[in-house]
Amino acid sequence: AASLVSYEASSDEGEPDSAPQAQPLQQQPSQPPLSTRPVTHSSLVPKLDLTPDVSGIEQATRDSRPALDPTCKELAYNPKADELFAPVLGPQVPGKSTAPKNTLTGFVEPSHMNDFHFETQRRTFHSYGYAADPSIDADSMVGNTARGAASGAVTVFEGVKKRPGDNRKRRTNNDPADIEGYLGPWGKFVDEALVAAPPEEDREYMQEYLAKKAKNKRRPEETLVEEKTTMHVPAMADYQGRSLLEPPRDAGVNFRSDEGPRKCFLPKRQLHEWVKAHDRGVAAIRLFPRTGHLLLSAGMDSKLKLFELYKERRLLRTYSGHRQAVRDACFSHDGSQFLSASYDRYVKLWDTETGKCVDRWDLGHVPYCVKFNPDPDKANFFLAGCNNKKIICMDTRTGEVTQEYDRHLGSVNTITFIDDNKRFVSTSDDKSLRMWEWDIPVDYNNVSDPSMHSMPAVTLSPNGKWLVCQSLDNQIVVFNVHKGMKQMKKKCFKGHMAAGYACSIDFSPDMKFLMSGDGDGKLFIWDWKKQRIVTRWKAHDGPCVSSAWLPYETSKVVTSGWDGTIRLWD
Repeated sequence: AASLVSYEASSDEGEPDSAPQAQPLQQQPSQPPLSTRPVTHSSLVPKLDLTPDVSGIEQATRDSRPALDPTCKELAYNPKADELFAPVLGPQVPGKSTAPKNTLTGFVEPSHMNDFHFETQRRTFHSYGYAADPSIDADSMVGNTARGAASGAVTVFEGVKKRPGDNRKRRTNNDPADIEGYLGPWGKFVDEALVAAPPEEDREYMQEYLAKKAKNKRRPEETLVEEKTTMHVPAMADYQGRSLLEPPRDAGVNFRSDEGPRKCFLPKRQLHEWVKAHDRGVAAIRLFPRTGHLLLSAGMDSKLKLFELYKERRLLRTYSGHRQAVRDACFSHDGSQFLSASYDRYVKLWDTETGKCVDRWDLGHVPYCVKFNPDPDKANFFLAGCNNKKIICMDTRTGEVTQEYDRHLGSVNTITFIDDNKRFVSTSDDKSLRMWEWDIPVDYNNVSDPSMHSMPAVTLSPNGKWLVCQSLDNQIVVFNVHKGMKQMKKKCFKGHMAAGYACSIDFSPDMKFLMSGDGDGKLFIWDWKKQRIVTRWKAHDGPCVSSAWLPYETSKVVTSGWDGTIRLWD
């Protein structure tokens, strides 16, 4: 500051020709005065050395062996033994142990122990609260040591008290040469009473009771019912001599087409009614294969009837030959023959056109369902599911049983062919669904779940992908055939009351609608994609157990019920 003042004074004296003389500067102190020096935190806080200890690294650098990562799983060269077992060097992470771990909680060393000894100590600790300590060789215990010392450290196998009957003597014969009298460890007790014989005064009543029981068990001989047929039309041919089994050509429907209608609609009115088609209820109705221009009905009055569904809709023929109600019927692949299964334990083969009974078989058990093999190469074979939990395969040419499928635990209700007739699916009262290969008596898939119910009616979708089943918990369940019969939980149809009735199910030809009857006589139709009811109406006075959609019609549906009537809707 003094130099600046002197420099300003010399410049004010007015000597322009002379340059100002530079005064020598005084040496400034190295630091400003105490009052003007700034205060920093570094001058107050002591310095800390946070550098990790690398003495081990320096030692490792002096080691000629190459450094390896302990966590390395793979090496590119073949190390020596001293390299593999070299000490671990380097900085340690605070709070982290360097001990090896092979489990989540630490290191577990393998120990050689007999399985029986380990299970003995485990059960002893579970029952008595103490067990031997396996970590040391001395006789020590873990757990409730006081109780172990009081009981002498007995295990659960040593502490079992003998029962009063253990002291009974057994009959012994351990000579293996005595083949008939050899007892081994299976000898009975000496004082064991083997037979409780009735007293002398009761033996007469006992013999009378056994004779009466054997008489009731004996099956009464039944006389064979003569098969008859009644033709209700002048001839089973039209005016040109064509059989009525051929589809009509003047019905306004192209039966020669391989495809059905592309779009279907809901039926709205009753088109025709066969009043009292059967004296009792109708158990099942079956459409003629492929065309569906004829209808076969199986009645509870032990008769079967054939109707035409086009033109005059006449009753063509009646087939009589069963003693009891007919349970099921099935056409052959071409419709020339059909099978009928009845509660009289008979399965009969009929000629559709002539009405002649071609053959009959007494199965010995009630057949609940019968099904021809749809494959034309195996048209002579049929399957019958009986109430004795078996499915039998019979040859119509020889009348012999060629195969038995006996894996079910209840009466077999339905049989459905899938996968181009190479396999078939069966349902039973055991609430299971089983898949079979043809002619192999062992099921390769069993769909069974505690939430499932019995499914007495099953149908296959027109595209062969879905198997739709009528469940007895008032809903229709769907299984995917191409995914190992996986149940589609989200695809379920509800709203009808079908519990206790085997109400059949059917699709519309375009797979847009699904329909089924119920126990109140109503017919329900659902939308297949949305699973909602689109229409329903009162179709019969009794339960509506059968319904079918005509394959070449957009909206024609035929139904039958236990009131004995068959109705056609459009």
